[in-house]
Amino acid sequence: MTSTELSSILSGPRQSPAPDWFRELQAKAWEEFEAEPFPARGNELWRFSSVKNLALDDYVAAPVFSGDPLSLARPRQFPEPAGRMIFANESLVRAELFSPALESAGVIFTTLADALEKHSDRLREHFMAQSARLGSAKFAALHKAVVQAGTFLWIPRGVEVRNPFEVFHLVQGDWAAVFPHTLIIAEDNSQVTMLEHFVSSNPDERGLGCAVNDLVLKPGSKLNYIGVQEWSRNFVSIQVNSTVAQKDSAALNLALNFGGKYSRLESVSRMIQSGARSDMLAISVARDEQEFDQRTLQDHQMPDTTSDLLYKNALHDRSRTIFSGLIKVEPGAHRTDAYQKVRNLLLSDDAEANSMPGLEILADDVRCTHGATSGQVEPEELFYLKSRGINDLSAKRLIARGFLNEVVDRLPEERLSEYLHQQIEARL
Repeated sequence: MTSTELSSILSGPRQSPAPDWFRELQAKAWEEFEAEPFPARGNELWRFSSVKNLALDDYVAAPVFSGDPLSLARPRQFPEPAGRMIFANESLVRAELFSPALESAGVIFTTLADALEKHSDRLREHFMAQSARLGSAKFAALHKAVVQAGTFLWIPRGVEVRNPFEVFHLVQGDWAAVFPHTLIIAEDNSQVTMLEHFVSSNPDERGLGCAVNDLVLKPGSKLNYIGVQEWSRNFVSIQVNSTVAQKDSAALNLALNFGGKYSRLESVSRMIQSGARSDMLAISVARDEQEFDQRTLQDHQMPDTTSDLLYKNALHDRSRTIFSGLIKVEPGAHRTDAYQKVRNLLLSDDAEANSMPGLEILADDVRCTHGATSGQVEPEELFYLKSRGINDLSAKRLIARGFLNEVVDRLPEERLSEYLHQQIEARL
Protein backbone atom coordinates (compact mmCIF):
# COMPACT_ATOMS: atom_id res chain seq x y z
CA MET A 1 0.00 0.00 0.00
CA THR A 2 1.31 3.45 -0.86
CA SER A 3 1.57 6.20 1.75
CA THR A 4 -1.10 8.19 -0.14
CA GLU A 5 -3.58 5.31 0.09
CA LEU A 6 -2.78 4.78 3.76
CA SER A 7 -3.23 8.50 4.44
CA SER A 8 -6.61 8.53 2.72
CA ILE A 9 -7.86 5.48 4.61
CA LEU A 10 -6.65 6.40 8.07
CA SER A 11 -7.17 10.13 8.21
CA GLY A 12 -10.58 10.70 6.66
CA PRO A 13 -12.23 14.13 6.57
CA ARG A 14 -11.63 16.44 9.51
CA GLN A 15 -14.78 16.93 11.53
CA SER A 16 -14.16 20.61 12.33
CA PRO A 17 -11.74 23.35 11.23
CA ALA A 18 -8.28 23.34 12.80
CA PRO A 19 -5.87 26.25 13.24
CA ASP A 20 -3.00 26.65 10.79
CA TRP A 21 -0.37 25.58 13.33
CA PHE A 22 -2.14 22.26 13.86
CA ARG A 23 -2.48 21.55 10.15
CA GLU A 24 1.21 22.33 9.69
CA LEU A 25 2.04 20.07 12.63
CA GLN A 26 0.08 17.22 11.08
CA ALA A 27 1.67 17.67 7.66
CA LYS A 28 5.15 17.58 9.20
CA ALA A 29 4.19 14.54 11.29
CA TRP A 30 3.15 12.67 8.15
CA GLU A 31 6.58 13.32 6.66
CA GLU A 32 8.13 12.00 9.88
CA PHE A 33 5.94 8.90 9.71
CA GLU A 34 7.06 8.19 6.15
CA ALA A 35 10.72 8.74 7.03
CA GLU A 36 10.77 6.55 10.14
CA PRO A 37 11.57 2.87 9.51
CA PHE A 38 9.22 0.17 10.70
CA PRO A 39 10.33 -1.55 13.92
CA ALA A 40 12.75 -4.44 13.59
CA ARG A 41 13.32 -7.07 16.23
CA GLY A 42 17.07 -6.48 15.97
CA ASN A 43 16.53 -3.00 17.42
CA GLU A 44 17.15 -3.10 21.19
CA LEU A 45 13.98 -1.07 21.79
CA TRP A 46 11.99 -3.89 20.13
CA ARG A 47 13.87 -6.83 21.58
CA PHE A 48 11.62 -9.90 22.07
CA SER A 49 8.66 -8.07 20.41
CA SER A 50 6.52 -9.74 17.75
CA VAL A 51 6.90 -6.89 15.26
CA LYS A 52 5.08 -8.89 12.56
CA ASN A 53 1.85 -7.71 14.22
CA LEU A 54 2.53 -4.08 13.30
CA ALA A 55 1.80 -4.18 9.55
CA LEU A 56 -0.67 -1.40 8.67
CA ASP A 57 -1.85 -2.44 5.19
CA ASP A 58 -5.37 -3.71 5.97
CA TYR A 59 -6.68 -1.10 8.39
CA VAL A 60 -9.48 1.30 7.46
CA ALA A 61 -11.04 4.37 9.00
CA ALA A 62 -13.62 3.39 11.60
CA PRO A 63 -17.14 3.29 10.07
CA VAL A 64 -20.29 4.75 11.59
CA PHE A 65 -21.03 2.91 14.86
CA SER A 66 -24.22 0.86 14.62
CA GLY A 67 -26.43 -0.08 17.55
CA ASP A 68 -26.41 1.49 21.00
CA PRO A 69 -22.92 2.45 22.21
CA LEU A 70 -24.27 3.49 25.61
CA SER A 71 -25.21 -0.12 26.40
CA LEU A 72 -21.56 -1.07 25.89
CA ALA A 73 -20.32 1.66 28.22
CA ARG A 74 -22.99 1.34 30.91
CA PRO A 75 -21.72 -1.81 32.74
CA ARG A 76 -18.26 -0.24 33.03
CA GLN A 77 -19.28 3.19 34.25
CA PHE A 78 -17.89 4.60 37.46
CA PRO A 79 -20.67 5.74 39.82
CA GLU A 80 -20.92 9.53 40.15
CA PRO A 81 -18.00 10.76 38.04
CA ALA A 82 -17.19 14.46 37.79
CA GLY A 83 -17.81 14.28 34.04
CA ARG A 84 -18.20 11.67 31.34
CA MET A 85 -17.37 11.62 27.64
CA ILE A 86 -18.15 8.77 25.23
CA PHE A 87 -16.65 8.32 21.76
CA ALA A 88 -17.90 5.58 19.42
CA ASN A 89 -15.65 4.97 16.40
CA GLU A 90 -14.08 8.39 17.01
CA SER A 91 -17.42 10.24 16.93
CA LEU A 92 -18.64 11.98 20.08
CA VAL A 93 -21.77 10.35 21.48
CA ARG A 94 -22.08 12.16 24.80
CA ALA A 95 -20.20 14.76 26.85
CA GLU A 96 -21.38 15.76 30.30
CA LEU A 97 -19.99 17.80 33.18
CA PHE A 98 -22.15 16.74 36.12
CA SER A 99 -21.43 19.55 38.58
CA PRO A 100 -22.21 23.16 37.66
CA ALA A 101 -19.69 24.19 40.33
CA LEU A 102 -16.85 22.76 38.23
CA GLU A 103 -17.79 24.89 35.26
CA SER A 104 -18.03 27.93 37.54
CA ALA A 105 -14.55 27.15 38.86
CA GLY A 106 -13.20 27.28 35.32
CA VAL A 107 -12.69 23.55 34.67
CA ILE A 108 -12.51 22.74 30.96
CA PHE A 109 -13.60 19.23 29.96
CA THR A 110 -14.11 19.06 26.22
CA THR A 111 -13.15 17.35 22.97
CA LEU A 112 -9.87 17.81 21.15
CA ALA A 113 -11.72 19.37 18.20
CA ASP A 114 -13.45 21.90 20.45
CA ALA A 115 -10.19 22.70 22.26
CA LEU A 116 -8.45 23.38 18.95
CA GLU A 117 -11.11 25.98 18.21
CA LYS A 118 -11.47 27.59 21.65
CA HIS A 119 -8.25 26.85 23.57
CA SER A 120 -5.70 26.69 20.79
CA ASP A 121 -2.86 28.38 22.72
CA ARG A 122 -3.01 25.93 25.64
CA LEU A 123 -3.13 23.02 23.24
CA ARG A 124 -0.25 24.30 21.13
CA GLU A 125 2.11 24.48 24.11
CA HIS A 126 1.56 20.92 25.31
CA PHE A 127 0.13 18.77 22.50
CA MET A 128 2.69 15.98 21.94
CA ALA A 129 5.48 18.33 22.97
CA GLN A 130 7.60 15.43 24.24
CA SER A 131 9.27 13.07 21.79
CA ALA A 132 8.58 9.32 21.84
CA ARG A 133 11.82 7.85 23.20
CA LEU A 134 11.12 4.16 23.62
CA GLY A 135 10.78 2.90 20.06
CA SER A 136 7.36 3.96 18.79
CA ALA A 137 8.39 7.22 17.10
CA LYS A 138 6.85 6.03 13.82
CA PHE A 139 3.48 5.32 15.44
CA ALA A 140 3.55 8.53 17.47
CA ALA A 141 4.09 10.42 14.21
CA LEU A 142 1.19 8.54 12.60
CA HIS A 143 -1.02 9.43 15.55
CA LYS A 144 -0.05 13.09 15.35
CA ALA A 145 -0.68 13.16 11.59
CA VAL A 146 -4.21 11.70 11.61
CA VAL A 147 -5.66 12.22 15.12
CA GLN A 148 -9.19 13.63 15.21
CA ALA A 149 -10.86 12.34 18.38
CA GLY A 150 -9.68 13.06 21.87
CA THR A 151 -10.17 14.73 25.22
CA PHE A 152 -8.84 17.98 26.67
CA LEU A 153 -9.03 18.46 30.44
CA TRP A 154 -7.77 21.62 32.13
CA ILE A 155 -7.92 22.09 35.90
CA PRO A 156 -7.37 25.68 37.09
CA ARG A 157 -4.99 26.71 39.84
CA GLY A 158 -6.02 25.49 43.31
CA VAL A 159 -9.09 23.51 42.15
CA GLU A 160 -9.44 20.01 43.61
CA VAL A 161 -11.81 17.57 41.90
CA ARG A 162 -12.41 14.50 44.05
CA ASN A 163 -14.48 12.34 41.70
CA PRO A 164 -12.78 11.08 38.53
CA PHE A 165 -13.52 12.25 35.03
CA GLU A 166 -14.41 9.30 32.81
CA VAL A 167 -13.86 8.82 29.06
CA PHE A 168 -14.86 5.89 26.86
CA HIS A 169 -13.38 5.01 23.47
CA LEU A 170 -15.65 2.38 21.88
CA VAL A 171 -14.71 0.60 18.64
CA GLN A 172 -16.78 -1.45 16.21
CA GLY A 173 -15.92 -2.84 12.77
CA ASP A 174 -13.40 -5.32 11.41
CA TRP A 175 -9.97 -3.77 10.70
CA ALA A 176 -11.06 -0.39 12.13
CA ALA A 177 -8.25 1.98 13.16
CA VAL A 178 -8.69 4.58 15.90
CA PHE A 179 -6.36 7.22 17.36
CA PRO A 180 -7.56 8.35 20.81
CA HIS A 181 -5.75 11.31 22.37
CA THR A 182 -5.86 12.68 25.92
CA LEU A 183 -4.29 15.93 27.10
CA ILE A 184 -4.59 16.82 30.79
CA ILE A 185 -3.12 19.99 32.30
CA ALA A 186 -3.23 20.28 36.09
CA GLU A 187 -2.37 23.84 37.09
CA ASP A 188 -0.58 24.85 40.32
CA ASN A 189 -1.87 23.08 43.46
CA SER A 190 -4.79 21.45 41.65
CA GLN A 191 -5.93 17.84 41.96
CA VAL A 192 -7.67 15.59 39.42
CA THR A 193 -8.25 11.94 38.41
CA MET A 194 -8.99 10.59 34.94
CA LEU A 195 -10.43 7.12 34.24
CA GLU A 196 -10.22 6.12 30.57
CA HIS A 197 -11.68 3.00 28.91
CA PHE A 198 -10.73 1.42 25.58
CA VAL A 199 -13.39 -1.12 24.57
CA SER A 200 -14.20 -3.22 21.51
CA SER A 201 -17.84 -4.10 20.89
CA ASN A 202 -17.02 -7.45 19.25
CA PRO A 203 -14.48 -9.79 20.90
CA ASP A 204 -13.32 -11.24 17.54
CA GLU A 205 -12.93 -8.18 15.31
CA ARG A 206 -9.48 -7.07 14.23
CA GLY A 207 -8.41 -3.49 14.76
CA LEU A 208 -5.71 -0.96 15.56
CA GLY A 209 -5.64 1.44 18.49
CA CYS A 210 -2.83 4.00 18.38
CA ALA A 211 -3.31 6.20 21.46
CA VAL A 212 -1.30 8.99 23.07
CA ASN A 213 -1.59 10.64 26.49
CA ASP A 214 -0.03 13.96 27.48
CA LEU A 215 -0.10 14.48 31.26
CA VAL A 216 1.19 17.88 32.41
CA LEU A 217 1.58 18.63 36.12
CA LYS A 218 2.32 22.19 37.21
CA PRO A 219 3.93 22.92 40.64
CA GLY A 220 2.15 21.34 43.61
CA SER A 221 -0.49 19.53 41.53
CA LYS A 222 -1.69 15.93 41.85
CA LEU A 223 -2.85 13.93 38.85
CA ASN A 224 -4.04 10.31 38.78
CA TYR A 225 -4.55 8.63 35.41
CA ILE A 226 -6.06 5.14 35.06
CA GLY A 227 -6.39 3.47 31.67
CA VAL A 228 -8.41 0.26 31.25
CA GLN A 229 -7.61 -1.51 27.97
CA GLU A 230 -10.26 -4.01 26.81
CA TRP A 231 -9.71 -4.20 23.07
CA SER A 232 -10.79 -7.38 21.26
CA ARG A 233 -8.63 -10.52 21.26
CA ASN A 234 -7.46 -9.70 17.70
CA PHE A 235 -6.61 -6.05 18.29
CA VAL A 236 -3.20 -4.41 17.97
CA SER A 237 -2.73 -1.68 20.56
CA ILE A 238 0.01 0.93 20.86
CA GLN A 239 -0.23 3.30 23.82
CA VAL A 240 2.31 6.10 24.32
CA ASN A 241 2.13 7.83 27.72
CA SER A 242 4.06 11.01 28.51
CA THR A 243 4.11 12.54 32.00
CA VAL A 244 5.89 15.82 32.81
CA ALA A 245 6.01 16.62 36.55
CA GLN A 246 7.10 20.03 37.82
CA LYS A 247 8.08 21.16 41.33
CA ASP A 248 6.46 19.24 44.23
CA SER A 249 3.85 17.64 41.95
CA ALA A 250 2.72 14.01 42.18
CA ALA A 251 1.68 11.87 39.21
CA LEU A 252 0.17 8.39 39.41
CA ASN A 253 -0.33 6.41 36.21
CA LEU A 254 -2.05 3.00 36.35
CA ALA A 255 -2.54 0.81 33.25
CA LEU A 256 -4.88 -2.18 33.38
CA ASN A 257 -4.37 -4.44 30.36
CA PHE A 258 -6.88 -7.16 29.53
CA GLY A 259 -7.46 -7.18 25.76
CA GLY A 260 -5.58 -7.19 22.50
CA LYS A 261 -3.61 -9.71 20.50
CA TYR A 262 -0.50 -7.54 20.76
CA SER A 263 -0.40 -4.57 23.14
CA ARG A 264 2.57 -2.26 23.50
CA LEU A 265 2.63 0.26 26.33
CA GLU A 266 5.36 2.90 26.36
CA SER A 267 5.38 5.13 29.43
CA VAL A 268 7.82 7.95 30.11
CA SER A 269 7.82 10.00 33.31
CA ARG A 270 9.97 13.09 33.37
CA MET A 271 10.63 14.72 36.74
CA ILE A 272 11.82 18.11 35.53
CA GLN A 273 11.86 20.06 38.81
CA SER A 274 12.81 19.31 42.41
CA GLY A 275 10.24 17.62 44.62
CA ALA A 276 8.42 15.93 41.73
CA ARG A 277 7.14 12.38 42.20
CA SER A 278 5.87 9.76 39.75
CA ASP A 279 4.21 6.42 40.54
CA MET A 280 4.06 4.11 37.52
CA LEU A 281 1.76 1.11 37.97
CA ALA A 282 0.43 -1.62 35.70
CA ILE A 283 -1.61 -4.82 35.84
CA SER A 284 -1.74 -7.20 32.88
CA VAL A 285 -3.88 -10.34 32.75
CA ALA A 286 -2.75 -12.33 29.70
CA ARG A 287 -4.30 -15.49 28.29
CA ASP A 288 -4.36 -17.59 25.11
CA GLU A 289 -1.50 -16.21 22.97
CA GLN A 290 -1.72 -12.56 24.00
CA GLU A 291 1.46 -10.51 24.11
CA PHE A 292 1.92 -7.50 26.40
CA ASP A 293 4.99 -5.42 25.54
CA GLN A 294 5.89 -2.88 28.25
CA ARG A 295 8.62 -0.23 27.92
CA THR A 296 9.23 2.43 30.57
CA LEU A 297 11.56 5.31 31.41
CA GLN A 298 11.83 7.04 34.78
CA ASP A 299 13.76 10.19 33.86
CA HIS A 300 15.08 12.17 36.85
CA GLN A 301 16.29 15.51 35.54
CA MET A 302 16.63 17.53 38.75
CA PRO A 303 17.68 16.89 42.38
CA ASP A 304 15.32 15.57 45.08
CA THR A 305 12.87 13.72 42.85
CA THR A 306 11.15 10.37 43.42
CA SER A 307 9.73 7.62 41.24
CA ASP A 308 8.26 4.22 42.07
CA LEU A 309 7.35 1.63 39.44
CA LEU A 310 5.37 -1.55 40.16
CA TYR A 311 4.26 -3.74 37.25
CA LYS A 312 2.50 -7.07 37.83
CA ASN A 313 1.61 -9.61 35.16
CA ALA A 314 -0.54 -12.73 35.50
CA LEU A 315 0.03 -15.08 32.56
CA HIS A 316 -2.20 -17.97 31.44
CA ASP A 317 -1.93 -20.46 28.57
CA ARG A 318 0.73 -19.51 25.95
CA SER A 319 0.74 -15.79 26.65
CA ARG A 320 3.88 -13.62 26.75
CA THR A 321 4.98 -10.45 28.48
CA ILE A 322 7.99 -8.25 27.82
CA PHE A 323 9.21 -5.59 30.21
CA SER A 324 12.11 -3.25 29.50
CA GLY A 325 12.48 -0.38 31.95
CA LEU A 326 15.16 2.18 32.68
CA ILE A 327 15.73 4.44 35.65
CA LYS A 328 17.84 7.33 34.37
CA VAL A 329 19.38 9.83 36.77
CA GLU A 330 20.60 12.81 34.78
CA PRO A 331 23.81 14.73 35.67
CA GLY A 332 23.18 16.89 38.73
CA ALA A 333 20.00 15.07 39.77
CA HIS A 334 21.38 14.37 43.23
CA ARG A 335 19.33 12.73 46.01
CA THR A 336 17.15 10.90 43.51
CA ASP A 337 15.00 8.20 45.11
CA ALA A 338 13.85 5.65 42.52
CA TYR A 339 12.40 2.14 42.62
CA GLN A 340 11.47 -0.34 39.92
CA LYS A 341 9.84 -3.72 40.54
CA VAL A 342 8.34 -6.17 38.03
CA ARG A 343 6.67 -9.40 39.13
CA ASN A 344 5.31 -12.12 36.86
CA LEU A 345 2.94 -14.88 38.00
CA LEU A 346 3.05 -17.81 35.58
CA LEU A 347 -0.23 -19.73 35.71
CA SER A 348 0.78 -22.11 32.91
CA ASP A 349 3.90 -24.05 32.01
CA ASP A 350 3.76 -22.55 28.50
CA ALA A 351 3.58 -18.88 29.56
CA GLU A 352 6.67 -16.73 28.99
CA ALA A 353 7.88 -13.60 30.80
CA ASN A 354 10.87 -11.52 29.66
CA SER A 355 12.09 -8.80 32.01
CA MET A 356 14.94 -6.33 31.45
CA PRO A 357 15.14 -3.72 34.25
CA GLY A 358 17.98 -1.20 34.06
CA LEU A 359 19.77 1.72 35.72
CA GLU A 360 21.73 4.65 34.29
CA ILE A 361 23.07 6.85 37.08
CA LEU A 362 24.96 10.04 36.22
CA ALA A 363 24.77 11.77 39.63
CA ASP A 364 25.94 11.25 43.22
CA ASP A 365 24.08 10.59 46.44
CA VAL A 366 21.17 8.62 44.97
CA ARG A 367 19.09 5.65 46.07
CA CYS A 368 17.97 3.47 43.17
CA THR A 369 16.83 -0.14 43.27
CA HIS A 370 15.38 -2.37 40.59
CA GLY A 371 14.45 -6.00 40.18
CA ALA A 372 12.27 -8.52 38.39
CA THR A 373 10.89 -11.88 39.49
CA SER A 374 8.97 -14.64 37.73
CA GLY A 375 7.41 -17.66 39.37
CA GLN A 376 4.58 -20.14 39.28
CA VAL A 377 1.84 -20.69 41.83
CA GLU A 378 3.27 -22.25 44.98
CA PRO A 379 2.08 -25.88 45.29
CA GLU A 380 1.47 -25.38 49.02
CA GLU A 381 -0.91 -22.47 48.35
CA LEU A 382 -2.81 -24.48 45.74
CA PHE A 383 -3.01 -27.54 48.02
CA TYR A 384 -4.29 -25.43 50.93
CA LEU A 385 -7.17 -24.00 48.86
CA LYS A 386 -8.06 -27.28 47.15
CA SER A 387 -8.12 -29.10 50.49
CA ARG A 388 -10.96 -26.77 51.46
CA GLY A 389 -13.13 -27.75 48.52
CA ILE A 390 -12.03 -25.08 46.03
CA ASN A 391 -11.44 -26.41 42.52
CA ASP A 392 -8.16 -25.87 40.67
CA LEU A 393 -9.37 -23.03 38.43
CA SER A 394 -11.02 -21.09 41.26
CA ALA A 395 -7.96 -21.56 43.45
CA LYS A 396 -5.67 -20.09 40.79
CA ARG A 397 -8.11 -17.20 40.34
CA LEU A 398 -7.99 -16.41 44.06
CA ILE A 399 -4.19 -16.52 44.08
CA ALA A 400 -4.01 -14.26 41.02
CA ARG A 401 -6.41 -11.77 42.59
CA GLY A 402 -4.32 -11.60 45.75
CA PHE A 403 -1.18 -11.19 43.65
CA LEU A 404 -2.65 -8.21 41.75
CA ASN A 405 -4.32 -6.46 44.68
CA GLU A 406 -1.10 -4.78 45.79
CA VAL A 407 -1.09 -2.54 42.72
CA VAL A 408 -4.68 -1.31 42.97
CA ASP A 409 -4.29 -0.70 46.70
CA ARG A 410 -1.71 1.97 45.87
CA LEU A 411 -4.49 4.26 44.65
CA PRO A 412 -5.26 7.11 47.06
CA GLU A 413 -9.07 6.97 46.66
CA GLU A 414 -10.85 4.01 48.28
CA ARG A 415 -13.94 4.17 46.04
CA LEU A 416 -11.76 4.04 42.94
CA SER A 417 -9.79 1.10 44.34
CA GLU A 418 -13.01 -0.80 45.06
CA TYR A 419 -14.31 -0.11 41.55
CA LEU A 420 -11.09 -1.37 39.93
CA HIS A 421 -11.03 -4.48 42.15
CA GLN A 422 -14.49 -5.28 40.76
CA GLN A 423 -13.33 -4.77 37.18
CA ILE A 424 -10.34 -7.07 37.70
CA GLU A 425 -12.49 -9.72 39.40
CA ALA A 426 -14.90 -9.73 36.46
CA ARG A 427 -12.03 -10.44 34.05
CA LEU A 428 -10.34 -13.10 36.16
